[in-house]
Amino acid sequence: MSLTLEAAQAIIAKTFEHRKSANMKPLGAVIMDMRGVVKAAALEDGSSLARFDIASAKARTCVMFNIGTRGVEKYAKDRPHFMQGAMSAISGGLLPIPGGVIIKDKAGLIIGSIGVSGDTSDNDEIAALAGIVAAGFVGDAG
Repeated sequence: MSLTLEAAQAIIAKTFEHRKSANMKPLGAVIMDMRGVVKAAALEDGSSLARFDIASAKARTCVMFNIGTRGVEKYAKDRPHFMQGAMSAISGGLLPIPGGVIIKDKAGLIIGSIGVSGDTSDNDEIAALAGIVAAGFVGDAG
C-alpha cells in the first residue's frame, strides 16, 4: 500500500485536531512518502516560519533510518560520530529529536513518515501519533 494524498491530508488534519484539544501551541506538519518526497504539508495559523523546515527534517530523518526520531535520538547518543557524519552526508539534513514518526499501514508496512514541530518535542510526537492513529494507521516513534 502506498501513502495517498487523501491519507496524508487526513493525518495532518487529525494531528491538528489533537493539538487543539490538548491546547498545544500551533504546529507545522510535513508528511513524506518512503522516497522522501513531500506528500502533504501544512502550517497552522500562528506557527513560526521555521516550523516547515524543522518538521521536514524530522520526517526526512525517519525516512532515512526507517525509524522514528525518538529512536534516531537514542542512536545518535550511542554513536555520535556516525550521526555527525550522517548529518553531513545526507542532503537536506537530519534532526534526531522527537516529533518524527514512521507511518505504517495495518499490515505493519512502512508507507511514510510525519514530522511535527511547534510545541515541545514530546508534544509534537504525541500529536503526530494521535493523528496517525485517528486516521486509521499505525505510528512508530522509534
